[in-house]
Amino acid sequence: MTEQPILMFDSGVGGLTVLREARVLMPDRRFIYVADDAGFPYGAWEEPALRAHILELFATLLERYRPEISVIACNTASTLVIDDLRRRFPGHPFVGTVPAIKPAAERTRSGLVSVLATPGTVKRQYTRDLIHQWASKCHVRLVGSERLASLAEVYMRDGFVDEEQVKAEITPCFVEQDGKRTDIVVLACTHYPFLANRMRKTAPWPVDWLDPAEAIARRALSLLGSNARPQQDATDAEPDMAVFTSGNPDFATRRLMQGFGLTIPM
Repeated sequence: MTEQPILMFDSGVGGLTVLREARVLMPDRRFIYVADDAGFPYGAWEEPALRAHILELFATLLERYRPEISVIACNTASTLVIDDLRRRFPGHPFVGTVPAIKPAAERTRSGLVSVLATPGTVKRQYTRDLIHQWASKCHVRLVGSERLASLAEVYMRDGFVDEEQVKAEITPCFVEQDGKRTDIVVLACTHYPFLANRMRKTAPWPVDWLDPAEAIARRALSLLGSNARPQQDATDAEPDMAVFTSGNPDFATRRLMQGFGLTIPM
């Protein structure tokens, strides 16, 4: 019987940051990476339409691939639809991706924290509830970037990015107040860690860039418990796979997936 895979879902290639960490923690598991490139970018959608789109897409994905667990490696999708997914598919475990506001509040020394996210994540009540619950004693600036996810997609496919554009997107994160400075920036989109080096290079001063990828992978592992896949002969193991909702990723994207050890079905 074929072992149930772990399904990793994102609007584009950002979830590869989570996949990278998940493979370190779960080297004996099989992964199916689903990129909803036909729907990218999610920021262009109205909320009701995007919610319905993701719910219907998962009805198909769960039926087709029968995963043991699904990781929503996308802040925009998670903050909008994670509760709806759990209600619609009550027998299936989902791991969401939400802004790492609690650890940011615990680590900050200046009390000035910025959350760098997509406009969709920034405007969610879910995000504001996290701030109220965990960071009420901090000054939290929400920064919605229109372009950073797309810049990350370009960088991962083509290998270069305009650093001035990256700088323009991150500049609002840096606050000086009463002699103190922002010391933590929460990367509240899984695309953003791919640009971390460019962010460090163009930032006006050093900060701690908080990447939640490892925490997401650890949460998935904790839900799986001891259900590790038995060791298989290399010739028998099914490969990890990348699925694109457009059905037609370009050459650069295919090359990127191959670099991550993912096969793309014909």
